[in-house]
Amino acid sequence: MMPVMASAQQQLLQDPEMFEKGFFRKSCKTVDFGPNFVKRFDINNDNITDVVIDHSDMTCDGVRGPRCNQDGCPQNFYVQAKEGGYIMIATAQVYGYDFVQYFGNMVFMFKMHPRFCERTDAVPCEMRVRVRGTKFVTISKK
Repeated sequence: MMPVMASAQQQLLQDPEMFEKGFFRKSCKTVDFGPNFVKRFDINNDNITDVVIDHSDMTCDGVRGPRCNQDGCPQNFYVQAKEGGYIMIATAQVYGYDFVQYFGNMVFMFKMHPRFCERTDAVPCEMRVRVRGTKFVTISKK
């Protein structure tokens, strides 16, 4: 007898901004969202607008970026499906990022804790990452 494999499909969100803001409004007594809490742009080069949520640009109960730590701040990445709705494809703990063109595609240049590059020095790790469909693909890290 063969084992039965269950396939879990993620629920499509209609609006990641409202979903994330709703979560923090329930979790915090007072919450303030900065102008960069939500960024809307095409992260996977399919000409459809996606969403990045930056947890460093919010204040919960007087604490700015309450989920930030020595590894950086959480960023949630949502890709818009062609049939509508959004899928969360990743959460990354980063110091920050730039979104730049690299060989014709837009890619993330993440600044991260050095341990993400298997290093123990103090210089931040720089990781170049492309989003292909719904997957993060690391191009380089140093």
